Amino acid sequence: MNKSRFVLLYVTISIVWLFGTDFVLSQFQPSPLIKVIERCKELIYILTTGWLFIYFLQKTEKLRHFKDEEKRLSTLINSMVDFVNFKDGEGRWIEANEFGLKLFQLENVDYKGKKDSELAEFTEFYGDALRYCEISDEEAWKNGGVTHIEEVVPLPNGMEKTFDTIKVPLFHKDGSRKGLVIIGRDITERKLFENLLKRSREQYKSLFEYSPDIVYMINLNGVITDVNPQFKAITGYDDRMVLGKSVKEMLSKEDQELVLESISNIINGENVEKYEMNIPHANGDTITLQCTNLPIFVNEKIDGIVGYAKDVTLLRQTEERLRRTEKLSIVGELAASVAHEIRNPLTSLIGFVQLLQKENEKDHLYHKIMLDELNRINYIAGELLMLAKPQQVQFTHANIHLVLFEVVSLLQSDANLYNVQIELVADREEYFIKCVPNQLKQLFINIIKNAIEASANKGKITVYLCSKENDSVCVTVKDDGCGIPEKRLEKIGEPFYSSKEKGTGLGLTVSYKIVQSHNGSMIFNSKINEGTEVVMKFPAAIEKKLEQAL
Repeated sequence: MNKSRFVLLYVTISIVWLFGTDFVLSQFQPSPLIKVIERCKELIYILTTGWLFIYFLQKTEKLRHFKDEEKRLSTLINSMVDFVNFKDGEGRWIEANEFGLKLFQLENVDYKGKKDSELAEFTEFYGDALRYCEISDEEAWKNGGVTHIEEVVPLPNGMEKTFDTIKVPLFHKDGSRKGLVIIGRDITERKLFENLLKRSREQYKSLFEYSPDIVYMINLNGVITDVNPQFKAITGYDDRMVLGKSVKEMLSKEDQELVLESISNIINGENVEKYEMNIPHANGDTITLQCTNLPIFVNEKIDGIVGYAKDVTLLRQTEERLRRTEKLSIVGELAASVAHEIRNPLTSLIGFVQLLQKENEKDHLYHKIMLDELNRINYIAGELLMLAKPQQVQFTHANIHLVLFEVVSLLQSDANLYNVQIELVADREEYFIKCVPNQLKQLFINIIKNAIEASANKGKITVYLCSKENDSVCVTVKDDGCGIPEKRLEKIGEPFYSSKEKGTGLGLTVSYKIVQSHNGSMIFNSKINEGTEVVMKFPAAIEKKLEQAL
């Protein structure tokens, strides 16, 4: 009720009261009681008008206060960057801020008292979105409490906005619906960053877990904090054996220095360099890892180290074989140019020494020494010629047991000179392989002669012959001699490398070449002062096996 209406009402009531009461009293006979009533009606008028005046003032103050609160509330919700909406218990809009009205294209619509489905008629683009609001509102009413809903609102430009919407249902004391408060916060950018972060994490996870190389993380104190699954695949060790441990516990002193130096260089901002280290595999073998360490930056500060370890064991072994092949190639070239030149004058020298030996028996001892040395030169030249180029040989099926028996019988005299016993042990007498028997004899002679020379007085050499499950024949020569140092084991078979005083370093080179030409393998196992074991494997002759089966 505004002021003018209130004044008009007040004047009307006052006139009616004054003239009406006077008219009523004029109908009675004058008396003292009438005089009292006339004074009372004036008092009643004063009290009534005073009460109405006070009531009007209070009503006006409350109305002004309510409008101030409403204005402050309107200012508050309109200043918010969130969508704010108040609905009654029936879902009719009571109040909405400018952001929400603009979002749903309802700026010029009288929205108060209308439901979402009714407002949908005023905005074609957001019609479906508004109708869906009634469905999500009903879910909030059913939940009976604060409900979080993530809603995607399309935009006319083809893009989308994502809102984290909170719906708070309000109830009367009797449980009936009173109102619904809706606040929707625009989380589009946050969702975008979350998706980018999730994608980045998934990419990192793919790089980390599915890398073909070992990926590891080390903190600045040298403690291993994480490794990928390839660690177990390459090393054979479970990751629990290394996580939380320092590199000082896991690596040799030499490798520790490499890793710690790399960490120090990274902290100091120096260039990142690759390094290699040999570590034991779970099966007892040694593998070679090529490592590269890189810094991990957090807030522009180095927080740790991420490293990549590539298994280069096969590569290094291949390089070593190529290196040996190159040496053999050099030896072949040398042999081709020298061996024939040596043998021509050597034949003449041997002939003249034999002639002098017949004519002068007085110097027979000297002549014998000269012939022995000339024959040794001839033997060396023969080995050179064998290395010079592949020999034209014919492979045949031979019983390797008989070949070994002949070699052992031939070397018995040499063994007796060194007071060494040779024993041949075989589980059966027939082991056929496709080979060149004379070359195998030379191979076994080289190996067994080395065992004889390395064995101590009254030593024993055992030659084992057996078959393996993978259709191969295995020959093992084992002695109880002085053994071979580990450093020399690495160079066995290299041309011109020998530990003997008069050795040429070609015997085992020729032996390796014979084994390779027969598609076999040869492994040396040795311990100082305990002895040496040479294991040679050759593929069994399939054709001969079929003949025996038939």
